[in-house]
Amino acid sequence: MDKNTAKTQAHLKRKKRVRKKLWGTVERPRLSIFRSARHIYAQIINDDQGLTLVAASSVSQETKGQVIEGAKKGIAKKVGEILAERALAKDIREICFDRGGYKYHGRVRSLAEGAREKGLDF
Repeated sequence: MDKNTAKTQAHLKRKKRVRKKLWGTVERPRLSIFRSARHIYAQIINDDQGLTLVAASSVSQETKGQVIEGAKKGIAKKVGEILAERALAKDIREICFDRGGYKYHGRVRSLAEGAREKGLDF
């Protein structure tokens, strides 16, 4: 097994371990994160109905092409703020946080802090 496969398998194992404890409901949907090398994506999901309620990413028009201080962490924080604004517009205040198998630091932490600052409750 090569290094990339082992690394991918370890990530999927962590993601599965986190995911089996979280379930998004109507009252408390799940905030799911995907992080690639260049971008970060976040969506709020109602698992009962299988619906994505709100989504934001670093590829969206609000963040694309902007020069934000802090490079990728700054953009992640901006994505969290945009996501929180969209969620509050749909009257979503409480969520459960699914870090997607990633460590809670760096861009994942910045996104969470941005969402908290705009009013989401984890």
